[in-house]
Amino acid sequence: MTRPTTIMNQSYDIIVAGAGLGGMTAANRLAQAGHKVLLAEQHSIIGGLATYFKRKQHVFDVALHGFPIGMKKSFRKYWGKEFADRVVQVKSIRFDNPQFKLETTFDTADFTEKLVSFFKIPQQVVDDFFATLAEMNYYDDNQDTIRDLFNRFFPGRTDVWRFLLEPITYANGSGLDEPAIAYGIVFGNFMSQGVYTFQGGTDLMIKMMGDRLRENGVEIKTSSKVEKILVEDGKVRGAMINGREVPCRAVVFNGNLKRLVKELVGEEHFPAEYLSGFRQVRLSNSSCQVYLGIKPGESLPYIGDLIFSSEHPEYDTAALLSPTITSRTFSVYYPELRPGSNKYSIVASMNANYGDWQGLDRETIRRRKQDLVENTLAVLERMVPGIREKVDYIETSTPLTFERYTGHAFGATFGTKFEGLDYSTTIQNQVAGLFHTGSVGIIMSGWLGAANYGVITANDVDKYIRK
Repeated sequence: MTRPTTIMNQSYDIIVAGAGLGGMTAANRLAQAGHKVLLAEQHSIIGGLATYFKRKQHVFDVALHGFPIGMKKSFRKYWGKEFADRVVQVKSIRFDNPQFKLETTFDTADFTEKLVSFFKIPQQVVDDFFATLAEMNYYDDNQDTIRDLFNRFFPGRTDVWRFLLEPITYANGSGLDEPAIAYGIVFGNFMSQGVYTFQGGTDLMIKMMGDRLRENGVEIKTSSKVEKILVEDGKVRGAMINGREVPCRAVVFNGNLKRLVKELVGEEHFPAEYLSGFRQVRLSNSSCQVYLGIKPGESLPYIGDLIFSSEHPEYDTAALLSPTITSRTFSVYYPELRPGSNKYSIVASMNANYGDWQGLDRETIRRRKQDLVENTLAVLERMVPGIREKVDYIETSTPLTFERYTGHAFGATFGTKFEGLDYSTTIQNQVAGLFHTGSVGIIMSGWLGAANYGVITANDVDKYIRK
């Protein structure tokens, strides 16, 4: 854990506000470029949503830690070989729902085989579908939605839609009416060689990142909340952190874009033209999670690494977000993830709407949390008979939890919808020295998107500081 320390009365070239993967990667790149960087994190540990927490003898990973093979290249290029060497493939991803039950390695070859042999889709249609995804480019003027894309290749086949989209919905909140081009790029990344994770767990990765940041000269301050970004004559001049003004030439905000504009900077500093479109940007949804620690000496049979489990008849975005839980993802953590350990844990993740939790009294929240736990255990009982006797620790999180720990508006786990990307990338043109890196749309989200966006933003900041 990085210990909180007092911020000294000194100035920095750049303050990075928020130590998620995007913020940490940006800070690391900027320090490597020779800039004086302060990384300020409001929480007691770094990592953002790519983090962990400890309870009793258990270590729980907070997010769905599966990412494409491209993360290995990004680790090697931006963090070092020792990070890339810890990227290992997830062995088994399983679907269990009323429409189908199957196991996959989640790559193009296996998905093609499943679509042709299991779902009986003609080979040429499958080939044409993947060829269409491969040709998609972010800069293309393609107005199709995911629904349009699926209707083109798999009309009426909601079972196929579920197979192709449900994992991406769990991973970053996208639905059928999101842009097809964004889905194609993200799904294509996973299809290259499957799903991977970080051997040693998130706790080891965050420790390694903290060590690397300090080695490169980044000053890390935890429990340090950026309360205001100070702007004068259209230009950043510093930030207010824990009640103290800290001068700097640029600020990189690694958090919710809506909060950056409305709270930390203030709309009065932005042109009306920018604001008129910005106010139409939608927030993504939030999440609930249930964390289950397995007793020392107990074990779990191998039931898969990621399990997409649902009782709902068909793919339905509204049902995935409903407080009446019918669908969830199980991330199962075996001792092999942390070599030398004998610990097992399970994290159940459910998409959620912030509004379904907002304003509830404590007793109602307590009951709803208990319902989450009971629902999770009831489903797991079918996979692991006697699971209740194996568990010795249970904790839940809700959209209110995510809002409290991350500061994200309405607990938006995945930032904004896709249209937020333009406002994120052009914010530097509205206020000199102001930059954003964070989850915007389904491209710049997840581990790979967040890290790569941090690099893109760092390059822009470096040019600004040097000009």
